[in-house]
Amino acid sequence: MRTALVIGTGLIGTSVALALVSRGVVVHLADHDPEQARTAAALGAGTDEAPDGPVDLAIVAAPPALVAGVLADAMRRGVARGYLDVASVKGGPRRELEALGLDPSVMSRYIGSHPMSGREKSGPLAATGDLFEGRPWVLTPTRDTDTEVLNLALELVSHCRAVPVVMDADAHDRAVALVSHMPHLVSSMVAARLENAEEAAVRLCGQGIRDVTRIAASDPRMWIDILSANPGPVADLLTDVAGDLEETVRALRALQSADDSKRREGAGGIEDVLRRGNAGQVRVPGKHGSAPRVYEVVAVLIDDQPGQLARIFADAGMAGVNIEDVRIEHATGQQAGLVQLMVEPKAAPVLTAGLRERGWAIRQ
Repeated sequence: MRTALVIGTGLIGTSVALALVSRGVVVHLADHDPEQARTAAALGAGTDEAPDGPVDLAIVAAPPALVAGVLADAMRRGVARGYLDVASVKGGPRRELEALGLDPSVMSRYIGSHPMSGREKSGPLAATGDLFEGRPWVLTPTRDTDTEVLNLALELVSHCRAVPVVMDADAHDRAVALVSHMPHLVSSMVAARLENAEEAAVRLCGQGIRDVTRIAASDPRMWIDILSANPGPVADLLTDVAGDLEETVRALRALQSADDSKRREGAGGIEDVLRRGNAGQVRVPGKHGSAPRVYEVVAVLIDDQPGQLARIFADAGMAGVNIEDVRIEHATGQQAGLVQLMVEPKAAPVLTAGLRERGWAIRQ
């Protein structure tokens, strides 16, 4: 791949362009808003000038509802040898594209894709060339997909340092409903409870509520586009969640009963949902997509001052310990916090001793 055209210069499109430019690909940028394309170009994502002729690969980064129309227009103009979209829903846009009556030879030059990465922020200014590094990138070829186009798509994934995953389009849509779309709505529902809550209650928020509600900060307009393209699978999953909620409410009401047997029944119901949650959570892939690992947590108290995290990581390195993951919990009303360092169990005593020797306060 020597040349590419990115149509749509929001977060995903601009991030793709930045990654390609860093690998020596000449990238042309287009957007329905010329100012947004100019912004992406100013960030080093390519040029907003139109290509002189067909590029190797056209990458459509438009909302799901617009993907088919944008793709069809690009195909009819013959702007590229191959065409790919990065929308978060795959089955519907492909069927819409097929319904537009394009020649089968043209359709063979298209492949659907979805990089499984993003941010709560949107627009070109939120883009980064390493957004997809180490993340799954789903490709949804069909029996009619041209081999050259598949190879171009694989090259794109490689340039973005992502991990290719081949799936059927409808299977992909059911999967993202489970791991992305439904959780986003549940996060929003939890966050909505805070909107009119008393200030005294909100001030008690800790890391748990931050974790649960983080993705609720995303742009509602973007999510309306996404959910409008995949409503059925998401509704099916929410129906299951609603059933669990009803059972959990009944169990909690039973715990209020003066009857011992009802309280035991209620406790059993709560334990069931918590244990099923445990069983599901351990299936979430761990570091680098590998099987989940159990890490030991070393909790370090820090002041909210510049350079504190850098010092901790440097001191951990001096102790010869690799930090597998990290979380930060900020103290309410204080310029301090708790850094939770996740390490291999056998490394925890070494790290604890090493950090204490260097003056860090370790919370047991």
